[in-house]
Amino acid sequence: MTIRIAVAGAGLIGKDHLARIDADADFTLASIVDPAAAARELADRYGVPLYPDLDAMFAAGAPDALIIATPNQLHEVQATQAIEAGLPILLEKPATDTIEAGERLQARADELGARILVGHHRTHGAIMRMARDVVTSGRLGDLVAISGTALYYKPDDYFPAAPWRTQPGGGPVRINIIHEVHNFRLLCGDIARVEAVTSNRTRGFAVEDTAAIIFTFASGVLGTFVISDAAGSPRSWEQTAGEMPAFDPHPDQDCYHLAGTFGSLSVPTMQLFSYAQPDDRSWWKPFSAVERLEVPLVDPLVEQLKHFGAVVRREAEPLVTLRDGLQNVKVVEAILESAERGRPVEIS
Repeated sequence: MTIRIAVAGAGLIGKDHLARIDADADFTLASIVDPAAAARELADRYGVPLYPDLDAMFAAGAPDALIIATPNQLHEVQATQAIEAGLPILLEKPATDTIEAGERLQARADELGARILVGHHRTHGAIMRMARDVVTSGRLGDLVAISGTALYYKPDDYFPAAPWRTQPGGGPVRINIIHEVHNFRLLCGDIARVEAVTSNRTRGFAVEDTAAIIFTFASGVLGTFVISDAAGSPRSWEQTAGEMPAFDPHPDQDCYHLAGTFGSLSVPTMQLFSYAQPDDRSWWKPFSAVERLEVPLVDPLVEQLKHFGAVVRREAEPLVTLRDGLQNVKVVEAILESAERGRPVEIS
């Protein structure tokens, strides 16, 4: 069946969803929900109704499903409204703006048996699928450590365009690191503890521009991550993975490195170093296998949309559940708390 999807929120990510729905014959764009005047041009372009809010949309007739790509503080209220109307939803990350809001939404979703897919789109890309396959296959042995970076330079006009980005809540920890948290959890399991330090030395804003984090995973794996929006570097997912064409590509660079007892994997170049003989490993000896795994380039937002369609049709369970999304929010909040208090923070 063709699924009629409405999109709430016509900002940057909302526009990405609109384009992919329009390009896929399995979906029909039902309407756009956004009170901003600029949304009128989009509605006219796609030839669909424009509603100022969900109440107006429901009054005109409900679609088959809803994508929520509105500001974070609206997620709980709008998602609750949608699932109470019986709609499956794709809820953009972060799932909610606070842990308390996420827990309220989770309780209501459990009560209603709601179908919610949280929009951590990298999950659906070929790079993360292959990296997870390598880890679960045992080719790396027992995981020991993971390291990662998200180092990039946000242009100076990024900040006056939205002045809230210079204030607490607007730094790279709150805005960007939830992507990395989810990827790390996909590869290494749940995070039990974090310890973080932040700095605003480079930009001098009231919020951090750089953070360094130590992760302790429930499995015992240890991890590190450095993130900065003031660093002239290509070592970020956006610049190395090639999944988002708006970013300058550097396919020869990596942003993650996974190390296990039998070998290691760099992501996203997918360079795999391994020992063939578990009882004959040494830093004095060469690796018995050094290879570069071939990964097809796919659009993770397209793959996510296809998966959402399967969720709507009840052919699949969400790959990223609301509980996953809420756990990612808890980790981000713990990072900020650790940096503020100067001590490690345990995560439930």
